[in-house]
Amino acid sequence: MEWTPGGMSSDVEDRRDDSGGGGGFGFGGGGFGGGGIGIVGFLVLLVISLVTGHNFLGGLFNGGGSGAPTQQVRPDQPNREAPGMQGSRVGGDRDAQLVSFVLDDVQKTWTGIFQQQGKQYRHAKLVLYRGATYSGCGTAQASTGPFYCPEDEKVYIDLDFWDELKKFGGSTADFAQAYVIAHELGHHVQKLTGIEAKVQRLSQQEPDQRLHLSVDTELQADCYAGVWAHSAQERGIVQTGDVAAALSAAAAVGDDHLEKMSGRAVSPETWTHGSSAQREHWFNAGLNGGTPASCNTFGGGSEVQ
Repeated sequence: MEWTPGGMSSDVEDRRDDSGGGGGFGFGGGGFGGGGIGIVGFLVLLVISLVTGHNFLGGLFNGGGSGAPTQQVRPDQPNREAPGMQGSRVGGDRDAQLVSFVLDDVQKTWTGIFQQQGKQYRHAKLVLYRGATYSGCGTAQASTGPFYCPEDEKVYIDLDFWDELKKFGGSTADFAQAYVIAHELGHHVQKLTGIEAKVQRLSQQEPDQRLHLSVDTELQADCYAGVWAHSAQERGIVQTGDVAAALSAAAAVGDDHLEKMSGRAVSPETWTHGSSAQREHWFNAGLNGGTPASCNTFGGGSEVQ
């Protein structure tokens, strides 16, 4: 992946020195509509559940969209925005600069797409934190992985997450990280286009379809990540090998793969994000199609699209 470290986006909010420990596991939006626990947070919680014998995954299936916020963790000092922090340790933080670069590039891509449709794209913010912090959807904790909160339109990520991901065999190559950010911003696009609201409404009207809608929502975010990758590939930012790494990352967090890792039978009726094959398919659909029209994961007759 071709990019040059340096500088921080005005859309990045750095809370790493303000974050601290907190109570309980925060599941971000508490539901699939806002990206749930992120594309790999499920894997982390699964392994923790197996090791401790306590089911930390139950909260994912309790119904509802954003849900009631969990215990809030608020820093004593006000939040610091990244702009104007020249000379701080952030300036030499490669991981933070990569996230910042991808954030800006993905949002620039979607700004152009929205303009072509006669619409205006509203930027999401990205919060860097350490350990735990508060969000509009409840407590954000590193153990839940990156996630998007539709309530405050922010993506939350603890950069130590990449170290944890390595322990589970996940790729932390530059484009694998970029894929994660692009996926979460895909949920922001769903918020702006009204898809997130429609999914929440349908999940309340037809609760038995909630998990099915969850899978469709997550696969569309994967497809939207592919739409950005298409643009990045055209501009020479992304190479062929990078795409292969993203597909590998998508496959690693497929629901069927996670079930097999846990020693359980593959049960499609319990999936929340889709199988490895589905996630690869829809990322490729966005990559090859290059437009949001390529990403109708809900089907032609769905009320969502």
